[in-house]
Formats: sequence, C-alpha cells, structure tokens
Amino acid sequence: MKIMKLLIVDDSEIIRDAIEEWLSKFNLEIVGRAGTGLEAIELFKTRQPDVVTLDITMPDLDGLEALDQMMKINNNVTIIIISALSAKEIALSALKKGAALFVNKPFTREELHEAFEEAIGD
Repeated sequence: MKIMKLLIVDDSEIIRDAIEEWLSKFNLEIVGRAGTGLEAIELFKTRQPDVVTLDITMPDLDGLEALDQMMKINNNVTIIIISALSAKEIALSALKKGAALFVNKPFTREELHEAFEEAIGD
C-alpha cells in the first residue's frame, strides 16, 4: 500500500500532537503541521498531501475557507474536518464543500481511527 501524505491542521498543538501520535499506526508520512488557515494553504500547495485533518476555528482563515481553497487546488484530496463546532449547518457545509468526514472534538483514539479508515476507504 502506498504511503499517504498527511497534513495536520489545528490551532491547538495538543490536538496536532494527538492526531500525529494516534494516526501513527497508518501508513502515513506527516508532510506538515499548521496552526493557522493561511499556513495550512501554503503547506497544502507545497507539500501536496493526500489527506488533511482540518480544524474549523483557527486564526486568520477558518477551516471552511481553507477547505474551499484546498478543494480548488486539488479536489482529489481527502479532508477530514475535526472540530468542536458541532452545529449541523457547519458539518453539512463542510461536507457540501468536499470534506470526506466530520469528527467532533473531543474525540477518542478509536473514533479517530474509525473516521480515518472510513475516509481513506481502508
């Protein structure tokens, strides 16, 4: 199985660390970690990830806007939204814009594994 490139985007370093650690069982190369939406877009352009975990609430550019831009750059990317914003409208909006899945914070290691397997079709 090909190694997939993962970009982790969240304004919380604790969450970025947890995602990186908890997804280490998968065949992944972490190609970037971003704490802001603008940083995420720059890394997305240069590192060309296959999979992105994306927070909604971030400084300078929110996750929905970042999602829009990422999908314009590469609409074959798998984007998993991980957010504490559990409003149905936000989740539906993210899915309409092209996100593969929406995971609510807080989440467990098992929930993250299940979401990841579902998103990448493993």
